[in-house]
Amino acid sequence: MRYFDFTISPEDGAIHPADKVIADHPGVTRDSLMHVNALGDGTGVLLYRLYGDHESLTAAIDDSDAVLAWDILDVQDDAFHLYLHVPPGQPAGGLMALAQKYALIIDTPLKYTDNGGLRTTVVGTHEMLRQALGETPDGVRFAVEQAGQYSPDREDILSILTERQHEVFETAIREGYYEIPREATHEDIADSLGCAPSTVDEHLRKAESRVLSALMR
Repeated sequence: MRYFDFTISPEDGAIHPADKVIADHPGVTRDSLMHVNALGDGTGVLLYRLYGDHESLTAAIDDSDAVLAWDILDVQDDAFHLYLHVPPGQPAGGLMALAQKYALIIDTPLKYTDNGGLRTTVVGTHEMLRQALGETPDGVRFAVEQAGQYSPDREDILSILTERQHEVFETAIREGYYEIPREATHEDIADSLGCAPSTVDEHLRKAESRVLSALMR
């Protein structure tokens, strides 16, 4: 079996109408989906890790018909978990159906990006994933980041990076900074991210140090 790390990017920044309620709420930031499951009756279960004002969010959830039941768990300062039981909704329903159809394992948690995408790991054979990607629901883009032989206790090296380090490192790879010959400079990466070249240099040095240290353990 192999693992495939990639980013799912729904066109409206949400994988389900209930997810859209959270995404549009100004007082809350989505950190990750700790658990996701499709039930036999077509409904689903989502467990979020969120940051922000949980009391104002629950008011928005109560006003939404995209949620059947909810509960707030483990509140610690501004961090908390949110359990949702949701009715069928897209594109989450289509994605879960593909995972079930092709017997793919979704390795949680799924980490949110700044633009509403979800970084996730899917486990299966190359052919299983190829067929599933060929039936991707409309309005969803996939960007494969890396793949390799799957081990249940593997540690994703990139998970040791901060979100900003990961973003800069990912942009540098995408733009060809590590190609031979080099296809991008700190200035090119800075233009893409809207920051200073010195900021790019700092984040790349820290990211490289962490990744190389992890590889040498």
